[in-house]
Amino acid sequence: MLFTGCCRKDDTFTLWQLPSTTDNIGNSYVIQTPGGKLIVMDGGFETERNYLRGFIDALGGGKVDAWFISHPHDDHMEALTAFLEKPDGLVIDRIYHSRFTEDIMQTEKGSIPPLRRFYAALDAARNVEVIDSHCGDEFEIDGVHFKILSEKNPGMLTHYNDHSMAVRVWDDHKSVVFLGDLGEEGGRKLMNSEYMKDVDCDYLQMAHHGQEGCSREFYEAVAPTECLWCTPDWLWNNDRGKGFNTHIYQTVEVRGWMEAIGVKKNYVTMDGTQVCQL
Repeated sequence: MLFTGCCRKDDTFTLWQLPSTTDNIGNSYVIQTPGGKLIVMDGGFETERNYLRGFIDALGGGKVDAWFISHPHDDHMEALTAFLEKPDGLVIDRIYHSRFTEDIMQTEKGSIPPLRRFYAALDAARNVEVIDSHCGDEFEIDGVHFKILSEKNPGMLTHYNDHSMAVRVWDDHKSVVFLGDLGEEGGRKLMNSEYMKDVDCDYLQMAHHGQEGCSREFYEAVAPTECLWCTPDWLWNNDRGKGFNTHIYQTVEVRGWMEAIGVKKNYVTMDGTQVCQL
């Protein structure tokens, strides 16, 4: 089983960045607290649910204490949709998300069918607490702290991704910020908010898989130590078969930004097993 793990110590949480099993851009993270509680961030595509389920069963005995969905794109929430529709014994205590309004949904019509399926599954879920989260919400699970830094912005932001729910996770040893697919406009709004101070972190999940996400100005303001990329090799190298950096993606340019900023290490899903100690 291939995985990327961050900071495996007994007195702090462990973070795994799960690689795609289908050479795709599925966004999926698993956190285990020191006491063994399990948290999932997004979860990836439905086609990757079996890999994720094996991880959950091995680490949490088939139980997820909290599941966060940054935003309802299929590469982030489709696996959870499938689990809600057919749990097969999987227990989920709480789901945190920022529910889109109809107006936001209409900004990306192609995403409406999987989004409606997701919301139908959420609304039909039994014995699961579903929480519509808001900026500033803060709580703790087994000594690990969570804070919501951004949410949906009805009537304010025009791009679907800019309604991503950003989350800070930390304890006494380290901190991680998950940006989902936050774009330039959403990143700018976060920079100008009272929550920008909370984006300071050791590990930063690169927005939108490391391309067409937050601006260079945003990343320079955060200045993370290490970065997490849900990025397969074809996206990392911007290569769809014609050679390095020959396609339409901005990944190589963003890699240059992060190198100039002084990032010490990049965790990339294409690389398989990695363990770090911070």
